[in-house]
Amino acid sequence: MNLEQANQRIQKCADRMNSAYKKVVFDEWAVVSFMERKGRLVSYTGPRREDFQKNFANDIKELRVELLDNTHGVGDFEFARHGVGTGVEAFMILGLGIYLICNHTGKSMDDITKDPLWLAAQVPFVEMSDQFRANRLVL
Repeated sequence: MNLEQANQRIQKCADRMNSAYKKVVFDEWAVVSFMERKGRLVSYTGPRREDFQKNFANDIKELRVELLDNTHGVGDFEFARHGVGTGVEAFMILGLGIYLICNHTGKSMDDITKDPLWLAAQVPFVEMSDQFRANRLVL
């Protein structure tokens, strides 16, 4: 899949998650490439594009080990339970060295999951992971 198709899937997933949750689950969605050992922002939707790039290394602290773990495959994802503020709440592998970073800049994953509607909001996220597993993003 190409970047435009990936962005469409991500937006559709975000819309479905927000609808199921009855409010915004993640207000920040970023596609990041780590090809050639350099992090590069490929696509971003959210309230702080410039700050996202500037603070990325600090914001991924809670998920750094999982991000660098080579045992994950395309479509795999992880959630951080205690990412607060701009600390990243989740990532999904979209392609080789390509990650979707998901975050709510005002809530932690612990806050999000306290709402019982979180269970329904997970369904579109898991479905999207299966879509990328079947058709990975290629830049």
